Amino acid sequence: MKSLDKFQAYPEYEKYSQLINQLDPNAPPQVVIVHRTTNPIRESGKKLGIFSGSFNPLTVAHIKMVEEAQERFQLDELLLLLAKANVDKDVFGWSLAGRILTLKRYAENGTDVSVGISSHGRYIDKVEALRAVYPVDTEFHFIVGYDTLVRIFDPKYYTDIQTELQHLFSQCHFIAANRDHVDIETLKEFLAQPALQSYRSSIAYLILPECYAEVSSTEVRQRIAQGDTISHLVPPVIAEFLE
Repeated sequence: MKSLDKFQAYPEYEKYSQLINQLDPNAPPQVVIVHRTTNPIRESGKKLGIFSGSFNPLTVAHIKMVEEAQERFQLDELLLLLAKANVDKDVFGWSLAGRILTLKRYAENGTDVSVGISSHGRYIDKVEALRAVYPVDTEFHFIVGYDTLVRIFDPKYYTDIQTELQHLFSQCHFIAANRDHVDIETLKEFLAQPALQSYRSSIAYLILPECYAEVSSTEVRQRIAQGDTISHLVPPVIAEFLE
């Protein structure tokens, strides 16, 4: 696994470390764009596809999800968004600055995506922050895996779940993909629950081939630690950067 010392050798590492330290999860939500696609959204009414994750590291499954979402739902811009504070995940593995370096390296090598970092982990906070960055009336479409979709409807994350969910789904849309060993029928059954019907019109789904659905960042980290190849699990530029 690439060590922290190796990440620190890159000139931009310290800049990103300072940027991340300045983002305060207890202050108003903020999103900082560190890399902009060559064709960003510049006018109102366009569709932004956001994949918000821990990217520890970025995998071919992440890329397949955003590419399929963009093609199927005609998204005008894609944003890979790293959250400083995640609802469920403590920071472990690579540093956040190191992850930003890998995302930016991917984005700069012939891919048409933007890269940003968010101070907050909750989706409604990300929407608030994104509204300050993108034109008025931009449509926000969050691209998520099945496990994340389930967490969105978990009462333990809310004080008043119905009110908060109504507020969230009035502000954005979700595009959910099957992940791991969850097939598309399980995803459809989850979406068919009566409790979700009020939000169903704001949730679409993607079908990932099994070879992508089973790829995980955990497997990538384990293979690097064991000295095994990761070339089939991450984009080529990421494999070159990490191995």
